[in-house]
Amino acid sequence: MGRIRLAVVLVISFLAVPFAAETQQIAKVYRVGYLGNLNPTESTSSVDGFRQGLRGLGWVEGQNVSIEYRWADGDLDRLPALASDLVKHPPDVIVVSGLLAVRAAQRATRTIPIVSAIMGDPVAAGVAASLARPGGNVTGLAQQWDDLATKQLQILRETVPRIVRVAILHDVRVPNPGIRESTEGATRALGLQRRVFEVRDEPDLQSAFRSAKAEHANAMYVMPSPIFNLHRARLAELAVTYGLPGIYEAKLYVEAGGLMSYGPSFPELYRRSASYVDRILKGAKPGELPIEQPTKFEFVINLKTAKALGLTIPPSVLARADQVIE
Repeated sequence: MGRIRLAVVLVISFLAVPFAAETQQIAKVYRVGYLGNLNPTESTSSVDGFRQGLRGLGWVEGQNVSIEYRWADGDLDRLPALASDLVKHPPDVIVVSGLLAVRAAQRATRTIPIVSAIMGDPVAAGVAASLARPGGNVTGLAQQWDDLATKQLQILRETVPRIVRVAILHDVRVPNPGIRESTEGATRALGLQRRVFEVRDEPDLQSAFRSAKAEHANAMYVMPSPIFNLHRARLAELAVTYGLPGIYEAKLYVEAGGLMSYGPSFPELYRRSASYVDRILKGAKPGELPIEQPTKFEFVINLKTAKALGLTIPPSVLARADQVIE
């Protein structure tokens, strides 16, 4: 009887080992930290894009991945503290957007991989050695702002041929001087006069528009900024009030009442960032994953806003739009 009992125990133990290993493998849930510049409401489309990207690659929240969110609510000074809080319970990878968030996350950790859905020139900013081989713990997607700014201003001038002087809104908290230099270079290349208005918070917006109108600006160019994104409806309202047509970086601005936008799709960028998270969770090193540049851009026009501004959009411009909001 003793031998029989021993044999039964051995058989059960033999069968239990692979079952336990399989159960342990299934139970593995990877943690993703998500550091947001704004808030859940203002970031719905981006978060949805990221989740869709993960699901398409087999990552399902609550099953094999969990996402820990931290939101700055538009107060970018909070990013370092929020990044440090994420790192206290180390995620397997951190997802961010913009160089300010990249730097906050990188100050909090030099070992946890950081994926940025969009950022300015990471090489010039010193967060990556090169686009092809970033080194360190940062990778993701980056935008060449000089090319984008030139294209945006070309579209704006084609839409409003009378433009001579452009007012440029610049968020001084955006830590990438290359964006401002690229925008100013684009206006020079197109023979446009310019005046840069530095903005620190929402109350500065109205004074910037008022001053721009007093200085006979014909149009407003809004440089990329999380804060401008947060206050995009206010920007659209002021543009109509002061009669200053403008072009913006993303469709969200046009949906909020802005005249036009030309740039990469934010939800698409976040979907693509999910592929970086996928590769990192499967063992890839962020420093060896090339930083990509957006290849798909969308051009959106709001005809209701054009009418409010007293503009007739040329047929040649309308024909190129990916979407027209009426």
